[in-house]
Amino acid sequence: MQTTQPLAITTGEPAGIGPEITIAMAASSILPQRMVILADRTLLLERAQCVGVAREIIAAWPDYTPECTAPVSVLHTPLATPSVAGQLNPANAAYVLTLLDRAIDGSTRGEFSAIVTAPIHKGVINEGTNGGYFSGHTEYLAEKTHTPQVVMMLAGEYGDQQQMRVALATTHLPLKDVANELTTESLQTTLRILHDDLQHKFGLAAPRIIVAGLNPHAGESGHMGREEIDVIIPVLAQLRAEGMNLIGPLPADTLFNPPILAQGDAVLAMYHDQGLPVLKFATFGAGINITLGLPIIRTSVDHGTALNIAGTGQADIGSLIAATKLAAQLAATAH
Repeated sequence: MQTTQPLAITTGEPAGIGPEITIAMAASSILPQRMVILADRTLLLERAQCVGVAREIIAAWPDYTPECTAPVSVLHTPLATPSVAGQLNPANAAYVLTLLDRAIDGSTRGEFSAIVTAPIHKGVINEGTNGGYFSGHTEYLAEKTHTPQVVMMLAGEYGDQQQMRVALATTHLPLKDVANELTTESLQTTLRILHDDLQHKFGLAAPRIIVAGLNPHAGESGHMGREEIDVIIPVLAQLRAEGMNLIGPLPADTLFNPPILAQGDAVLAMYHDQGLPVLKFATFGAGINITLGLPIIRTSVDHGTALNIAGTGQADIGSLIAATKLAAQLAATAH
């Protein structure tokens, strides 16, 4: 099932692998939905050779207009300066944000059915935006859509085509700050967002959520920390009373076993490196990053810019394909 509106694909950091994996996917036969590539057209033409795509194929992709019905079109956005694969240039930081802004604006207005983002480089964006602080796609999307709180979730298939979904109660924080950020209010909101999007975007009528504890052994009755007793357990009790199916809190070192994972539709980890190393080990190369709680749909690859192989044609397109397919599915379900 498709929506009538195309997906917006932002190609990310121009010196990274984003442009080439986008080209490789768009030139393949794996197109779950009509797509608009946001990029500098010259950059696409330059990177075509490294992935074995004829320049003529890209030249034939029409310029995007709202009336365009081609399977692939290009919304040309000029670079500030030519980009060399593998070589970051702060002069193009604003270009990367312009791609995002245009995709966000179009999705908010219903022009695009969803956004799929290729990787960006946070450091060079901060360096090139006159002291502005950019902490990542997730936080930027929340700010631009005026969303008070969003939830980062990664997903992917593992084993015998089983689906693993791991959401985060806190995201890009130093480990020393996690316990202070894990409040009753933030955890309630996170679980409500996760539950709501599993229902309305993933189509799960009664989602089952497995919740990890924060401390080793889930605190072991307070002997290894009181966050479970003071925050996590009371929140789960309250939300269960509201009808949510919540399992836990469980010790994080044992919950990522297939028999336990089979009892839930998603896991809520308390911090970034509690849940994501397991998911990325199990699904790397085909994992997907989804931002929950937004008024729009956004998926992304689960890897970085890979500057060391940019321009070589060695980048794996599996994660981008998976992110694009899921964006199309979520858009169809949400509509």
